[in-house]
Amino acid sequence: MNTKVTIAGIELKNPVMTASGTFGSGMEYSEMTDLNRLGAIVTKGVADKPWEGNPTPRVAEVYGGMLNAIGLQNPGVDVFMERDLPFLENYDVPVIVNVCGHTVEEYCNVVEKLNGSKAAMYEINVSCPNVKQGALAFGQDAKVLEETTKAIKAIAKKPVIMKLSPNVTSIKDMALAAEAGGADAVSLINTLIGMKIDIERKCFVLANKTGGFSGPAVKPVAVRMVYDVAHAVKIPVIGMGGIATGEDAIEFLMAGATAVSVGTMNFIDPQTTAKVADGIEAYMKRKGVEDIHELIGCVG
Repeated sequence: MNTKVTIAGIELKNPVMTASGTFGSGMEYSEMTDLNRLGAIVTKGVADKPWEGNPTPRVAEVYGGMLNAIGLQNPGVDVFMERDLPFLENYDVPVIVNVCGHTVEEYCNVVEKLNGSKAAMYEINVSCPNVKQGALAFGQDAKVLEETTKAIKAIAKKPVIMKLSPNVTSIKDMALAAEAGGADAVSLINTLIGMKIDIERKCFVLANKTGGFSGPAVKPVAVRMVYDVAHAVKIPVIGMGGIATGEDAIEFLMAGATAVSVGTMNFIDPQTTAKVADGIEAYMKRKGVEDIHELIGCVG
């Protein structure tokens, strides 16, 4: 039974990876789950300098998921390369580094530093606020997204995945813009924008007022967007949004995703990613599927 998939020339032993921001860089999770069981590890967002993130409170439970307004807190690329990457090199699993920035130059600074590392790919978080565009996220303007992708591709020595925001009129147009800019793959969806109000205290639950909504409740939206994008672009699509089981992951594969990322459920059960991989294999055995490519994009 073959569960291997390939994205931009990088082979994954199975299509299950972690979603950025939900798995750190794998250090804490390595004590609770076998990292070698995963198709790939996607790290938390890395910037060219340390980011403090947003003020607290910045996480809240909501029906069917959670809100987060962490603000991409991270120690910066230098600490990441000194501390996190060497740890991940102990495992037989490709490492995809999520890159964040407030300007194109900041993205490129991180990519340039990582070019000499053993990172397998870069995932570019275009939901970051673009300070030169009035804080509009890079992924909310097709022209800016295409130009950003081109600039990063011009210096990147590893494949580039553009992570798309669902907070747009047409995610298909954003995917086409990323493809036009030279992206090797796209991943989606990032979080939806949500809000929660404490009616007893008459105030916002999050200090940031709004946060990224993720978890099982977003899955139908994510599956639809993955389907739309997979049928619009020729590059691989990585699907995510509310995956909790192998069956959830198979929905994304059938919609056209080559691989999937598991996020919010890692906070509930640190072994979710491995269980999703096991669930996919169990489904394939039950259905007599010999090759996972028989499932990818099998619904019209």
